[in-house]
Amino acid sequence: MAHFVIKATDDQGRRLEQIEQAASASELRERYRQQGYWVYEVRQRQALAEQWRLRKQQIPKETLLVFSQQFVTLVKAGLPIPRALELLESRARNPRLRTLLGDVRARVRGGELLSEAFRRQAGIPEIFTTTLMAGERSGNLAEVLNRYIQYQRLALSVRRKLLGAMIYPSVLLCLVVVVLSFLVTYVVPRFGQLYNSLGAKLPSLTVFMLTFGNLTRHYFPLFVVLAALAAMGAGLAWRTPRIRAQLDRWLLRVPVAGEIWWKYQIALMSRTLGTLLLGGIPVVTAIETAGSAFRGENLRAGWRATMRDVREGKAFAESLQRHKVAPPLAVEMIEVGEQTGALPQMLASLAEFYDDDLNNSMTALMALIEPAILIVVGSLVALVLIALYLPIFSLGAGIMKGS
Repeated sequence: MAHFVIKATDDQGRRLEQIEQAASASELRERYRQQGYWVYEVRQRQALAEQWRLRKQQIPKETLLVFSQQFVTLVKAGLPIPRALELLESRARNPRLRTLLGDVRARVRGGELLSEAFRRQAGIPEIFTTTLMAGERSGNLAEVLNRYIQYQRLALSVRRKLLGAMIYPSVLLCLVVVVLSFLVTYVVPRFGQLYNSLGAKLPSLTVFMLTFGNLTRHYFPLFVVLAALAAMGAGLAWRTPRIRAQLDRWLLRVPVAGEIWWKYQIALMSRTLGTLLLGGIPVVTAIETAGSAFRGENLRAGWRATMRDVREGKAFAESLQRHKVAPPLAVEMIEVGEQTGALPQMLASLAEFYDDDLNNSMTALMALIEPAILIVVGSLVALVLIALYLPIFSLGAGIMKGS
């Protein structure tokens, strides 16, 4: 029997979060559903070492995408599922995927459904297992998996574009840190030795810079340790739901960047939900699964409240607007999709619209960030140089007056 953390709400909207003992997460989820609770999260309680181990077991999205493409091809060719799994297991380069496919194949041969066999594996996203379940229920596994492959390609493409746009600013910031560290720890102390030998009277700015340089040089290991401790403290704080929610709230309020982060999550949610609905998953189950697309605590909380409203029979778009989960334009498009009976298609259009909008917004943001970094770097370097050379100008003026 393992210990699980379960989060649920009752019919009155009261939130429940506690630790329970059960044989499996599905057994605990079913137990609470029979009691009238809406369960939105069940996770096994683990130590930090166990969490790190499970994180290492995660299958990379690119690897899972390649497997899905190969699996669909084999299924379309008429191979039985166990035989297709056996072939892909023998050719898998990822050791974790090879072990996982071996266990899945054994479970399928033992009579388990393919979706249930994958659901029992650590490191498999919920949308993948839900997609497999939709394919099994509809009797058209290959077509439903093809929709998942298209969704995953688009999601990875958007993610690569966002990461690619951040490469140049990140490299530039690293160079800034290296240059400033060299100036402060090496150049500034050399000037300090020169001025001490001359016995010159130094301006306040120069004194401050020399003092700061000497402290940095002598206590550099201490600064590194303090920075590491600060990073560890930030990591532990990030694991605290209240602090994470507050940080997420601040992030969403940041001009331009907060809006980009919000639109990115809405685009990912729209594509996930649209894919599940097209695969034949019931609306409530699809909405529950699509909530995993959100990364921010505030949007997750709003999504849970939206999910509760939908279960009570309220309109999806109205609930999104009430709990401020989606921007007004997204709410309007989803509302039109609900009224016309074309919600999956409208969600796909919404995701494409936000993808284009994200590309334009990221281009505009990078156009602002790059010169801003250069201005800040130039200002800091100029300040250091002025502080170092100001006494030389003063000494030169004194010599000129004396002559």
